[in-house]
This record gives sequence, structure tokens and C-alpha cells, in this order.
Amino acid sequence: MVGHSSHPSDAAGAGQGAQKEGGERVAKALARAGVASRREIERLIEAGRVTVNGATLTSPGVRIGPKDILTVDGAIVAAAQPARLFRYHKPVGLVTTHSDPKGRRTVFQALPAGLPRLISVGRLDITSEGLLLLTNDGELARALELPSGGWRRRYRARARGRIDQTRLDRLKDGLTIEGIHYGPIEARLDRAREGPAPANIWLSLTLAEGKNREVRRVLEALGLAVNRLIRIAYGPFALADLEPGAVEEVSPREIREHLAKAIAPANLPAGERALYEPPPAAKSPSPHRAKSPPKRGPRAPPADPPRKTYKAGWAKPKPRSRAKRP
Repeated sequence: MVGHSSHPSDAAGAGQGAQKEGGERVAKALARAGVASRREIERLIEAGRVTVNGATLTSPGVRIGPKDILTVDGAIVAAAQPARLFRYHKPVGLVTTHSDPKGRRTVFQALPAGLPRLISVGRLDITSEGLLLLTNDGELARALELPSGGWRRRYRARARGRIDQTRLDRLKDGLTIEGIHYGPIEARLDRAREGPAPANIWLSLTLAEGKNREVRRVLEALGLAVNRLIRIAYGPFALADLEPGAVEEVSPREIREHLAKAIAPANLPAGERALYEPPPAAKSPSPHRAKSPPKRGPRAPPADPPRKTYKAGWAKPKPRSRAKRP
């Protein structure tokens, strides 16, 4: 990897199966370097796109040492950087992937300039919106995605149909749909319109698994048609007043406070302030905040009204007519 010696060891030269004392699995090393998630890295290796010291890899279990050189698609992979985490307000209409075979616009194409190579923590489908966490550390992304981590996701959903709180409370025991079991979900009915016909209702949901389209499928099984889905929080990180399409970096202090157990000690960031400064357009104030009135300077004294000018003979007073007394 970049920054290491250009003379790899003989054991690593074979590029396959050479197990090093204290070495690191190549899939983990690539994930920590932010190349992709472990699952995507395994697919890259199967496609023959990863090499170590010039030899094409065929197994993600190969261990590498500090002097080995990794490449992906011919480009040398730099050593892992300190972990960084970003909050992104994903708008509707973007696909959460680096490339889409259908040619649809992706989240990573819509990100502003000046960001490092990032991968997403989980996904939001094309019709969903709200908080999407992005990181340069694949191992951190994996730790946040695993159900065993207990990271709770919170959503607000607007759906068409009718339901009562009693039926929603049954979701706390989990639900199996078409052979797929979904874990416990806390659901609360926020607002419903009265009337005989089905109407839009708002619900708040909290879950810990985050399976593919979980919220939509669970609510559809209850007879509700979801027409808007917003993720408002992921673990301790909230959407808050982040505008659609805007990105904000989580500070190193917050990362150390909440994610120290999920990041390798060598990858923990130092300092207090985030490195990324969003462009001015991304810092637009929330529409919920009151705007302060514009500042006004001292008032100028009122100008004298213009005087009318008359031609000669126009301004002579008219003689008053005297009324005749009887």
C-alpha cells in the first residue's frame, strides 16, 4: 500500500495464501482504506480486479503485511486514513450505489466536491429520503450495519389506510412475511384523519435490523400503502435541520465518543474540529427558523416637497364677489 516499502517480501510475492505473522486480511485492509464494503470487495476479488504485489488475488482471506502493495483496477490503494463520518440528507430520486446499471443518478454523483472516497452505511431506496451516513472506513460501515451492534434506526412514514395503535403494538413481537422474519419494531400512530374513507396517516417507527425495504413491507402487510418514508436518525446521529442534498461531517470528538469500540485504535481520528467545510449553498438556514429582519441604517431627513412654478399672470388672486344685501 502507498507509503510502504517498494520491496515486498518473497512470501507475499505469490499473492495467494501466504499467511503472515500478525498480518491483516486483505478484505479488511481494503475496507479500512475505504475502497468498498467487505461484501463488495469480495466481488472485486472474484472478478480478478485486485492484486497484491502484482499477482491477482482469488481469495479474500489472504493476509498481507505492511510492505505489500495492493492495487484495485491497476490503481495503488493508499494506506488507511483516520475514520471519518458524514451525515447526508438524501433526497428522493437518488440510488444508494456507486454505479447504477440502469443509468439512474446516484447518491455519490450528487455529493458536493471536496469529499474523500466514501461508502454508505446501509442504503435508502430510490423513493426514500432522510439521513444517510457516509464513511471512508469500510469496517466502520460494517459495524454500524450489523444487527448485533444494536444501532437503532428511526423513521417517519406517511401511509394511506387505516390502523389503530393496538395492531401496531403487535409489531413488538416481530413479523414473518413470505418466509423472511423481521425483528421487533416500535411503531406509534402520530396523526390520523377522521372519516369513513381511507386517508393518509403518519407513523413513527424504530427498528434495529434495517433489512431491505423493511418498513415498507411490514406496513404493507398491515394493509397500509406507504407514500413517503423519511429516516430521521441512525443511532446517536440525527437528521435534525440538515437540508436535502446537504452534507455535514461528524466531528472527531463525536466519533471518539460514540464509535470508539467500532473503529480500530490506529484509525481513530484526533482533534476536535471536522475537516470538511460545506459550500455556502449547503449552509442555507432551515425554513423552520425565524429570519431576522434586515438591518437598516439611519433614516435620511424628509425632502422638502417640490414647489409648483407658474407662468406670469397665472398666480393673480381672483377678486372676491361681495354678496348684495337686501
